[in-house]
Amino acid sequence: MPISLLRRLSLALGFSLAASTAQAQNWPQPDWQSQPRVESAALAELEQYAFPERDDVERTGVRTDALLVIRDGQIVYERYAEPTTARTAHLTWSMAKSLLATTLGVAYGEGRFKLDAPAAQYYPAMAEHPQIKIGHLLNWASGLAWEEDYEYAPLKSSVVAMLYTRGRTDMAAFTAEHAADAAPGTRFRYSSGDSNVLAAALRGMVGEQSYADYPWTALFEPLGITSATWERDASGTFVASSYAYLSARDLARVGLLMQRGGRWGERQLLPTAWVDFVSAPFAGYQPQLAKPGDAVPGGHWWLNAELPGSTRPWPDAPADTIAALGHWGQGLYVMPQENLLVVRYADDRDGSFQHNEMLKRVRAAFAEEVQP
Repeated sequence: MPISLLRRLSLALGFSLAASTAQAQNWPQPDWQSQPRVESAALAELEQYAFPERDDVERTGVRTDALLVIRDGQIVYERYAEPTTARTAHLTWSMAKSLLATTLGVAYGEGRFKLDAPAAQYYPAMAEHPQIKIGHLLNWASGLAWEEDYEYAPLKSSVVAMLYTRGRTDMAAFTAEHAADAAPGTRFRYSSGDSNVLAAALRGMVGEQSYADYPWTALFEPLGITSATWERDASGTFVASSYAYLSARDLARVGLLMQRGGRWGERQLLPTAWVDFVSAPFAGYQPQLAKPGDAVPGGHWWLNAELPGSTRPWPDAPADTIAALGHWGQGLYVMPQENLLVVRYADDRDGSFQHNEMLKRVRAAFAEEVQP
């Protein structure tokens, strides 16, 4: 048999197997399928932790707005606290950073940029920092002198100034004006500024005419997401650090995309190389400098990786867990090997919520092996 014919047959067989696998899996088409709720002691313990009596006066303790658990592409648990409902497009805070990374992944697959390209190639305001590359920004390793302090230290906070005072009209330009205090790619320093520079660079990658709709045409629409709102600053740049809004069910679609290696149905929406990059620990990360429970930085996603000389940040969650995390307790947790994903929206204010504790209880209630 001619080699060319063999190749065509093998390609056709491969496509057929991929298509049959996609069809065998559960996908939200158009909405999520739901499994009947199964009461158990483990589920009661999860609810006791996630939904204690809510303190809306002092705003202390764990204050969950939404908790959604999906196993094998089907909803197995869903609960909301008023005024949040299944239709509420909730503020994601810094989970928007992972949404940006996923949007960039589509652009990467379209050949619109390279990870080792200078950021200034796509965003000229970064001309004073010619060594900073797109990959550095995705790893929060730009080397810019940035202070990611919040409401408890507003006077020295770069992010507060960017979002609310002197930087709010053009957040990327405000970030680009910062001096460098480390060589790019050598140090992890979490920075909402890095994220907004990436959002400005996306405009240069896709062009002015396509930019305003690009997150929708590239990501939201292919996934069937209908609730998304993404604020832009006065310069027209998406506030990729903070201000995207989605319902819990819609955010879970992004989680399912990541859980299944960037594939949505029969379409490879994200290149596998991109999923591998964002899921890999930043090489320059020093876990000994982190606080207990701090996740490991990847490419604008967070990882539960166990690095040499350190323990897993969330010991009761699988090592392959990746997450999008946000201020005041927002979380999208993806556990690929267990086919589990969790969306949590919240209004935690005092730091009492613990990722590991919730994930331990979710797994006790919903991991496949404990089901009747």
